[in-house]
Amino acid sequence: MLGRAALVLVTALLMFPQIAETIYSPALTDISARFSVSAAQAAQTLSVYFIGFAVGVLLWGGFSDRYGRRPALLAGLGVYAAGCLLALWASDFSLLLVARIVTAAGAATGSVVTQTVLRDCYSGRQLAGIFSFNGLALAVSPAIGVYIGGGLTAIWGMRGVFSALAIFAAALLLGCLWLMPETRPHNLRGGSFLDVLRRMAGDRRIALAAILVAAFNISLFSYYSLAPFLFARFDLDALAFGYSGVALAAGSLFGALLNRRLLRQNVPLGQMLAIACILHLAGAAAVYVLRESLWFVAPVALVTLAYAMAIPLVLGSALSAYGDCRGTAGAIFGLFYYLLIGAGLLAAGWGQSLGASLLLCAGVSLIAGWRYMHSLNDA
Repeated sequence: MLGRAALVLVTALLMFPQIAETIYSPALTDISARFSVSAAQAAQTLSVYFIGFAVGVLLWGGFSDRYGRRPALLAGLGVYAAGCLLALWASDFSLLLVARIVTAAGAATGSVVTQTVLRDCYSGRQLAGIFSFNGLALAVSPAIGVYIGGGLTAIWGMRGVFSALAIFAAALLLGCLWLMPETRPHNLRGGSFLDVLRRMAGDRRIALAAILVAAFNISLFSYYSLAPFLFARFDLDALAFGYSGVALAAGSLFGALLNRRLLRQNVPLGQMLAIACILHLAGAAAVYVLRESLWFVAPVALVTLAYAMAIPLVLGSALSAYGDCRGTAGAIFGLFYYLLIGAGLLAAGWGQSLGASLLLCAGVSLIAGWRYMHSLNDA
C-alpha cells in the first residue's frame, strides 16, 4: 500500500505523459510556421513521439525489474528534461523530431513504471478501483495540457511549451527523490525478456487489450493532432483550441466518475467496457456528421467519456497473469500498444480527417472489446 503523499505523486506521474503530449498540441501551428512545414509534417511530431514512447516503455520496464522502480523513474525524468532542452535548441525540423523521440523515451517512465508500482501494491478489483481513481486525474489531464499549452503558445510559442515541460519534469524528479518508495518485490523471480515476450505474444487476451488501448488513444490523440488545423480553418487561434479542452475535460471527468460508481455497484467489468465501446462509436459517428461545423467539438466529449471509462478497466485487468514479471510484462504490453498508437497517428496525420479516424477506431474498439469481454468472463 502506498501512503497518501506517494499516491498523489503517482497520480502526477501518470498524468505527466498525457499533459506532456497535449500541452504541446496547440504549438503545432507555430511549429508549422516556424519550420515552414505542412500540417501533415507537423503532425508527424506526434506520431514519432509515440514510437519513441514505445522504445521508452521497453527500456524502463526491464530496467525497473532489474534495478528498481525508483531509479527507473529518476532516470526517465532526467532523459525527458534533456530532450526538452534539445528541442529548445533545435534549429531545423529534423532535430526537433529527434528531440521529440528523446522526450518520449523519457516520458515513458511515467506510464510503464508508475503502472508497475501500482501493480506491485494492489491487485484485482482494488487495482481497478485505484486505476479508476487515477482515471479522475487522467480524465482532466489532457484538457489541462491543451488549456495551458494554448496560453503558452499564444504568448511564447513552442519555446514556452518546451520550457514549461522541462520545469515540470524537474519538479517530478525532485518529488520522486523525496517521496517515492521502492516497491519492487524482493522475491521477484522475473524471467528473460525473450521468455516473457514469447509468453505474451501467444496470449490472445494481451493482443486484444493492446488493440483496445491503442484504438481509444488514437481516437483521443487524433483530436489533439488534427484539431488545431481545423480550428485554424475556422479562423480560431491556439488559445481558442485550448478552451476546447473544457468540453473534453467534462466528458472525461463524467466518464471517470461513472466508472467509479459502477465499480462500487459491482457491475461486471465486461458490461462496463461494452458501455464504453458503444459510447465511443456514438461519439465518433456524431463527429463525422458534424465535421464541417465547429460543433464537431461537442461529440468529442463523448469520445473522451468513453476513453475515461475503458482505459482504467483494460490497464487494470490486462496483466493479471504476469505478477512474476510485472515490469518486463508492462514494458512489452506498452511496446505493443504504443507502436500501434504511433502507426495509427501517422495514418491519421496523412489522412487529415478527424471524423474518419474516429469512426475507424470506434469500429475496431467495438470488435476487440466484444472479444475482450469474453476473455474477462472466462477468467
